Amino acid sequence: MTGIEHHFARLSQVTMHYVTAGTGTPVVLLHGWPSTWYEWRHVIARLSPGWRIIAPDLRGLGDTSRPPGGYDKQTVAGDVRELVRHLGIGRFHLVGHDWGGPTAFALASQMPDSVRSLAIVDVTVPGLGPDISQGGRRWHHLFHRTPDLPEALVAGRERLYLSWFYSEFSWQHGGITDADIDEYVRTYSKPGALRAGFSYYRAAPEDAETNLRLQESGFRLPMPVLALGGARTEARARGMEPAESLACIADRVEGGVIPESGHFVPEEQPDALVDRLLRFWQDHPDG
Repeated sequence: MTGIEHHFARLSQVTMHYVTAGTGTPVVLLHGWPSTWYEWRHVIARLSPGWRIIAPDLRGLGDTSRPPGGYDKQTVAGDVRELVRHLGIGRFHLVGHDWGGPTAFALASQMPDSVRSLAIVDVTVPGLGPDISQGGRRWHHLFHRTPDLPEALVAGRERLYLSWFYSEFSWQHGGITDADIDEYVRTYSKPGALRAGFSYYRAAPEDAETNLRLQESGFRLPMPVLALGGARTEARARGMEPAESLACIADRVEGGVIPESGHFVPEEQPDALVDRLLRFWQDHPDG
């Protein structure tokens, strides 16, 4: 992946690994589970000729340090806010997939004047609109929230466990190759990485309460919002659920689906995703 540079920033609570590429208007990309910044590799390659890309490993994941707590999305977003300020970035476009979506929402609510636009990909915001766990159909949500048990059962079997998600949650199975899985397993096999990943799920009830209180306060996101889901719900994609969720707290929401994609949209259909992002940013260059 030519043109990508790796960096570490010593922030107040974490040492954050992040990659950068390109020049131009800044775009911040936030990944989900069981992924790292690496899930954006195809998107970065397509955007970097005209945009300045910043893609961090979120708290506890990838090559970022793993504090014992702070996995509620307001705190995770605070790390990214600190990184943005560390880099001297003023206003930027923001994109989040999977748990990166609720983190991006939290960041947009913390610094609404800095976020030109918000894009959420195949996830809902906890507490707002459709249930993020889909009434229990996403069985792993409750499993991951169980104290200690997931770590005990998955440790030493990281590749077997994570590969099930890459396969069952994808419609385009060539989007995540064996070599890509090697990279993900490299980081999720590190000490504390499983606990950190499961902690994103354990914080979901707190996230839902925080977001519901924010909605009840009358807060509305002021920036334009693009809310996309994968079209193939057979592969655990969410369809129009992201748009339904964001419409609960934003007035300028553009919804849609990415055809022939399951949950892992940035890896399954990067061309279609980038096309939607570019059209959205062209329509809303300054928010």
